[in-house]
Amino acid sequence: MSLETTARSLTIGFWIALVVSLLAWTAAGYPWLICVLAALPLLAPLNGLVRGRRYTYAWATLFAIPYLAFALTELLANPAARWVAAMSLMLVFGWFCTMVLFLRASRARRE
Repeated sequence: MSLETTARSLTIGFWIALVVSLLAWTAAGYPWLICVLAALPLLAPLNGLVRGRRYTYAWATLFAIPYLAFALTELLANPAARWVAAMSLMLVFGWFCTMVLFLRASRARRE
């Protein structure tokens, strides 16, 4: 199994876990509709992530930043949601890192 395939599999795994963690914000007191609306934009890069398109991986790294900022803000500002914010922060960071890893591994293959 190549590094590129491993990174792609990890990216999809982190994506799924991130969507589940966004839905888990209901346990911290957020309305379920807000949680679903927060998870819906994550469907945008899914097709390209599954197909391994470098362009999608490149823009999806930028797409992860608002989720990272939200989780960090909630971690620092909302004591009632710290556990779910910490979980979301780790998952967003993992998703970001695996996308960068895929981009580096697939670049090496192309050269």
